[in-house]
Amino acid sequence: MSKAKPFVSDIEAIRKRARQDIDKGAMTAGYKADRGTVVKLLNHALATEIVCVLRYKYHYYMASGIHAQAIKQEFLQHANEEQGHADQIAERITQLDGKPDLSPEGLLTRSHSDYVEGEDIVDMIKEDLVAERIAIDSYREMIDYVGGADPTTRRVLESILAMEEEHAEDMNTLLEQLGKKGEPAKPAPAHGGRAEGKKGGRKRG
Repeated sequence: MSKAKPFVSDIEAIRKRARQDIDKGAMTAGYKADRGTVVKLLNHALATEIVCVLRYKYHYYMASGIHAQAIKQEFLQHANEEQGHADQIAERITQLDGKPDLSPEGLLTRSHSDYVEGEDIVDMIKEDLVAERIAIDSYREMIDYVGGADPTTRRVLESILAMEEEHAEDMNTLLEQLGKKGEPAKPAPAHGGRAEGKKGGRKRG
């Protein structure tokens, strides 16, 4: 049997450190991660979430078709949840004595996911699924990097990751459901004039 590890803390040293650099707020001398790198990673995550909000919002307003109404609501819900993630990340950046980068300039460069509008509702769902899959892998890598050096940031990232996994599953389910309902009506892209097929099966009287 392994010996229990005793918890030993020099409370006087902690009290002394807490009074030093008091203007740093939550940032104390006990912080073990590379703060600059963590803030940079979080700003990339922030840009990714903002791009996801914009893409989901565009899809919400532009989705059309016989099955669109329920899917539009899913897009809107995801947009709102991604905005919540952005707020969480921005808040954590400020706690780390950093500045959330909300500048539109370079937004797509900082973002890990792309902004792709999609031609129809099926394309929209596919692009959202791709973006969620990118976000999932990105958050996993960030969590691995942070490790135990910054448990608060790790928890924030883990909670967002769990939601992104739900979003990906939602989009995958929508694709499966549309497939059963006969979507997409437009044929797969092919060389040679099949453009008329894009509208052919969608018009229902």
